[in-house]
Amino acid sequence: MKIIFIRHGLTAGNLEKRYIGSTDEPLCDEGISQLKTLDIISCDTVICSPMRRCIQTAEILFPNREYQISGGLRECDFGDFEGRNYKELSDNADYQKWIDSGGTLPFPNGEAPADFRRRCAEAFETAVKDNAGADAIAFVVHGGTIMSILERYAVPHRDYFDFHCENAHGYVSRWNGSEIIITETI
Repeated sequence: MKIIFIRHGLTAGNLEKRYIGSTDEPLCDEGISQLKTLDIISCDTVICSPMRRCIQTAEILFPNREYQISGGLRECDFGDFEGRNYKELSDNADYQKWIDSGGTLPFPNGEAPADFRRRCAEAFETAVKDNAGADAIAFVVHGGTIMSILERYAVPHRDYFDFHCENAHGYVSRWNGSEIIITETI
């Protein structure tokens, strides 16, 4: 099965390098313009996060198509860091502890990275099982969601941050039922 992972288009928070996870932020004008220039590979099924930025991205890239919403594919809840950027957090002791942990500590009043990654992997598995007859599925999701799924299933194995992709970019891959083989980048 072909799997296409697409990170949503730019938002105002993305432009300002803010932690935008649980904030339901829309695409900005620059993000909409960027998406309109993409040639996306055709697919049978479109699955997206329930966040507005993902739904808007799906509507632009796959107009007049129905899509499935998966709550398990939403971005991480960054808790106390939500809506802030690294400059605003530079004097925050909890932020420094999180950075020093290599991003493994739970976000204060937010989600633990390990729980987030597990949630994304489980939602991905459910989606591909529920759409087993599809030849190609597009996932319109978040950067962290893509990194979580690929860290878990991609071969050769790489670390979470190795799969970072910019907004309106992503990966084309093959799913063999247990592994993801990346064939190209978008």
